[in-house]
Amino acid sequence: MNNGMDSMIDMYLFETNSLLEQLENIMLEAEKAKAFSSADIDEIFRIMHTIKGSSAMMEFDSISKVAHRFEDLFFIFRQNNTTDSLSEGMRKELFNLILRTNDFMRTEVAKIEQNEPISDNIDHFINDINTFIEKLNADEPSTLEAAEMTNAPAETNVTQNSAVLQSIPATASPYIVKILFDDGSGMEHLRAFIVKNAISDAIGNNFKFYPEDVEHNSETCNYIIDHGFFIFLDDESLMDATISAIKSAPNIASFEVIANPTVEATKTEEAKPELQQKEVTQSATAPVQNKSAKGSTPPAAQSQQAKQSIISVNLSKLDSLMAIVGEIVITESMVTSSPDLKGLKLDNFLKSTRQLRKLTDELQDIAMSMRMVPISGVFNKMNRIVRDMGQSLNKDVRLTIIGENTELDKTIVDSINDPLIHIVRNAMDHGIEETVEERLAAGKEPQGEIVLEAKHTGSDIMITIADDGVGVNTEKVLEKAKRNGILTKPESEYSKREILMLLLAPGFSTNETVTEYSGRGVGMDVVKQNIEKVGGIVSIESELGEGTCITLKIPLTLAIVDGMEIAVGKSTFTLPITNIRQSFKCTQEEIIYDSLGHEMIERMGNYYSIVRLHKLYNLETEVTDIEEGILVWVEASDISYCLFVDSFIGEQQVVVKPLPPYLNGFNIKNSGIAGCTILGDGNISIILDALSLQTAFENSL
Repeated sequence: MNNGMDSMIDMYLFETNSLLEQLENIMLEAEKAKAFSSADIDEIFRIMHTIKGSSAMMEFDSISKVAHRFEDLFFIFRQNNTTDSLSEGMRKELFNLILRTNDFMRTEVAKIEQNEPISDNIDHFINDINTFIEKLNADEPSTLEAAEMTNAPAETNVTQNSAVLQSIPATASPYIVKILFDDGSGMEHLRAFIVKNAISDAIGNNFKFYPEDVEHNSETCNYIIDHGFFIFLDDESLMDATISAIKSAPNIASFEVIANPTVEATKTEEAKPELQQKEVTQSATAPVQNKSAKGSTPPAAQSQQAKQSIISVNLSKLDSLMAIVGEIVITESMVTSSPDLKGLKLDNFLKSTRQLRKLTDELQDIAMSMRMVPISGVFNKMNRIVRDMGQSLNKDVRLTIIGENTELDKTIVDSINDPLIHIVRNAMDHGIEETVEERLAAGKEPQGEIVLEAKHTGSDIMITIADDGVGVNTEKVLEKAKRNGILTKPESEYSKREILMLLLAPGFSTNETVTEYSGRGVGMDVVKQNIEKVGGIVSIESELGEGTCITLKIPLTLAIVDGMEIAVGKSTFTLPITNIRQSFKCTQEEIIYDSLGHEMIERMGNYYSIVRLHKLYNLETEVTDIEEGILVWVEASDISYCLFVDSFIGEQQVVVKPLPPYLNGFNIKNSGIAGCTILGDGNISIILDALSLQTAFENSL
């Protein structure tokens, strides 16, 4: 029972979070357009209806009540099919009300995720919604009737549909109510049982239903999906209460009241002489059409067409799958590279191993692709930040998103959320000019722009955040850095690129005063740390008066990397290829020494220090002469140097294995080691951390 309940809660959380994210995106787009389209209104009504029903089923009453009242509000707009009649002030109040309600629900859902009790103090939200509805009523009295309709008995609309009788047993009831549930909602038999109980509460047991064994027979699901769930009524006076109960039930796609053509109904005084042919539909997005309509597809066929072969899987299961695939890749390499096979002519074996390698490569690609998700989820969150900060700072800024369908590993997507928030906030606060007059004086458009772009570059993804604001004054940055004591060499020796990278130093901020959004010196430092944790690189470009562009270069996945195997003595190391810019031989005459006697070499007009790997790790090797070994020009973030090694073994795709936790006490991560991998011959290769390698070498001298 606990496992089943946990599964239901997980599905509820997934569905509700998705709906709330969808609601926020609809709202932000509508705010840009300064109006809700009829499709937006229908979609918001459907979202609130779904959240209301699922929250009530899970007994999260506070969320259900707020969603229900918000559903009432949008029922008014749905009746009018527009919000054009709202004044500018009312429209702005509506947008803010939607976002505050969305934030409240997100907070409550987060509490559920963390097993915390949800808030039961929702009076202020209900009052705010009621106040807004009262204002609507004051401006447009006719909307009062529309608001009351959600709680009033529904008007009975009856159709003649003899085809329905072919899928149900013979009945003497004059009225049949056919109910269809949302596509893919699952457990239709239990949902039908919930509807049956809701009707029982409303009218007692004065009705029959079919299938009759929905409570215990899960096989009735298929029948309900194909044909629907049926309620049989003998008295038309029970119709209003029945329809109200159906409307309040969750996951109802549509329902239809059908007059049984084989039974002559007893007309009551309240019965209307003329009955219009109209289907009563609950779904705002995809109403199920009446079977008798010409050219329409039967509901069963529509259900089959609409179903998607998509399931949600816990990320931990994908992690386990990836780990097993990594083990398979390693084991396959160990088998095919076994020293016991050397010198043997095994043509059939080699043919089989080539096929095995092909299959393991495909398995690896599929396992990696399952972890890939679009970056749009993170990008779309930036719309809200730009919107809220624009109102707070009184800045008119548009956010342009490019390449939001670019995919990368789910773990990396989660880790770049905070860095992007900090960068966009900085662009809004520091980048865009304070006033429209400043932009006009600089020959720019009154509205500022921030461009968020993602694109693939080989095994990496490039994310750029560019603004058309004031840019960075490098002289002021250098002056502030000098006052803070973070310069490591004379001011005149700093290049423009190095000055801009000072913005990423811990505790550094160009703001003189602390504001709500900046001035504490932690934002860009967090960006650098989080991006480097996932093996990424941060770079900054800026032109004074033209704007700033921050680029994040991030690997697509952390589980498997392309590496270059290098040898130092009898040891083997793996250096990620993304960090290698060039490899070359040099002569002793090319080596120069700095004031401390450290080796350096000139490449393309700049001088780089030389890191000898055998000295750093005290390895015995016969290759100590600079002319006998190989220099590898390494770049990582804003650091660049040359690594001296004995030789290259070759390029290989390796599975990254984390270091054992007990090694954390030895500060091994600051020794230039990022992890390890198992090679095909069974030996362990240390994966080098290009970012900390130079610092570790300098500290060892």
